[in-house]
Amino acid sequence: MYPRQSQLKLLRLLQQFPAVGLLGPRQAGKTTLAFAQKEFYPNALYLDLELPSAQRQLDDPEAFLMAHAQQLVILDEVQRMPELFSILRGVIDQRRRMNQPSGQFLLLGSATGVLLQQSSESLAGRVAYVELPALQASEIFGTQASMADLNALWVRGGFPLSWLATSDADSMTWREVFITTYLEKDIPALGPRIPATTLRRLWTMLAHHQGELLDQSKLASALAISGQTVSRYIDLLCDLMLVRRLPAWHGNVGKRLIRSPKVYVRDSGLVHALLGLSNLDAVLGHPVAGSSWEGFVVEQLVNAAPNAQASFYRTSNGAEVDLVLTFRNQQRWVIEIKRSSAPTVSRGFHQAAVDLGAVRKLLVAPVEQTYPMKEHIEVVDVLTAVRWVTEQDQSLSLIHISEPTRQA
Repeated sequence: MYPRQSQLKLLRLLQQFPAVGLLGPRQAGKTTLAFAQKEFYPNALYLDLELPSAQRQLDDPEAFLMAHAQQLVILDEVQRMPELFSILRGVIDQRRRMNQPSGQFLLLGSATGVLLQQSSESLAGRVAYVELPALQASEIFGTQASMADLNALWVRGGFPLSWLATSDADSMTWREVFITTYLEKDIPALGPRIPATTLRRLWTMLAHHQGELLDQSKLASALAISGQTVSRYIDLLCDLMLVRRLPAWHGNVGKRLIRSPKVYVRDSGLVHALLGLSNLDAVLGHPVAGSSWEGFVVEQLVNAAPNAQASFYRTSNGAEVDLVLTFRNQQRWVIEIKRSSAPTVSRGFHQAAVDLGAVRKLLVAPVEQTYPMKEHIEVVDVLTAVRWVTEQDQSLSLIHISEPTRQA
């Protein structure tokens, strides 16, 4: 198992809250990470709510859960039984009175909207959340990696079974099956009646326009559906943590700001699978290469700073920066992303940095070592940028993560 950035935070929150929600797309490693908690909670009980046998055990959920009152109960795919949330509140309070204030439930979910809505209504003040994205470069490689390794991760994406496939062809096959399964099985199981062919076309169009401003009317026209329907479909893909809407930065800088969000397919491997790009040569020869690399780096940096606000900045007169991270102390870092090994920045980047009052300016590119440019810009590789962003975010975090103690 790769060490996950979320693991220590998950364990720490289990010691502080009765319930913790572990959110992430399917096949990102949630179940593997949940089973890893048995090192600290050896009597933990695991139930996969997709299985009829597990659902039958919960015919009388209150009685069943109270019968296991001294155990951590792990409920996988908990959005399959939304009626559980109202019962969990009472069970948590009963177990609190039995001197078990924390570490009662670990809720795993791949449809974040359902889970967040249900838990916020029923478990307010009783639940904390941890997001588990697909594997990140820092989790696989640590602090250093060759460009060949980073390229391989970029092409295949971070889903564990895609990354660990024995060949690029096998990885591509896995991703194609993953996409088909989501469209034909997983999404219909959540309730919405959406034609799989229409949703696949939308998903593919988003891959073609990776990192561009969201233009719902253009997408709606191409798909022959309404703009509201496009918005609803994108909401669903965001809910499943397959697509990211990166909001535009907004504030009073005396400039005409672009308000539309950017849209990224979150996993670069899925971008390439949707476009039929099975290897590095195919990716580099496609017009999407630059924006796909940008999306890959954006995901690495945003996931490295979960407590920071992520956005982009663009004005009508051309001032622009790919990623703005606003940390808890309101300091802003501006980050430009280039695929070139000899990167440069535009005049608009300098203006954006001034507009935003940036305290740090990074240019992330496939370079061998860090070096400075004029105007206090630091040129860095992906993993160095991730390390710096992580250190800044953790130094300001309200949750101080340390090694937890094992449950007796």
